[in-house]
Amino acid sequence: MPQVWRYLLPLGIFAVLVYFLFKGLSLNPREVPSPLVDKPVPNFSLPKLHAPDQRLTAADLKGQVWLLNVWGSWCVSCRIEHPLLNEIAKNNIVPIYGLNWKDKREDAIAWLNKYGDPYVASIADLDGRVAIDFGVYGAPETFVIDKQGIIRMKHIGPISAESLQKDILPLIEKLKKS
Repeated sequence: MPQVWRYLLPLGIFAVLVYFLFKGLSLNPREVPSPLVDKPVPNFSLPKLHAPDQRLTAADLKGQVWLLNVWGSWCVSCRIEHPLLNEIAKNNIVPIYGLNWKDKREDAIAWLNKYGDPYVASIADLDGRVAIDFGVYGAPETFVIDKQGIIRMKHIGPISAESLQKDILPLIEKLKKS
């Protein structure tokens, strides 16, 4: 009997590894679960990009459904989603606040002047500490936040027309009604 285990044990280990490999291949890397979903927005107080002497805090935004979009002038992918953000802002669907991440103020303002500014306000996270508190992996990332200041969704990567119509807008409408 010990001879059988000598062959079955490596075969069993191989089968388990193959299972996890195939399970991992079916995962979508854009659907990284966030431990912050259904938790309050991290407290922050950052200077506004266009008015560095003024600050915006998490408390200032309570009472409304809003989006927080993490972006940077250096972010190539941010350009992909930017027309959609401009469209959301133009149609007054939901207020969008920008978290300008590890960027130079002059570069960020020039970028917004060139591509349009969909943000009610952008805040400057020069050292990236607030982005860390939000669990940001990279730009762009967008958070849907409810009236009580609870994060209800985290979207990693550029927003597409499909993800906007299928996931983000229905959630915003639901949150506005509650």
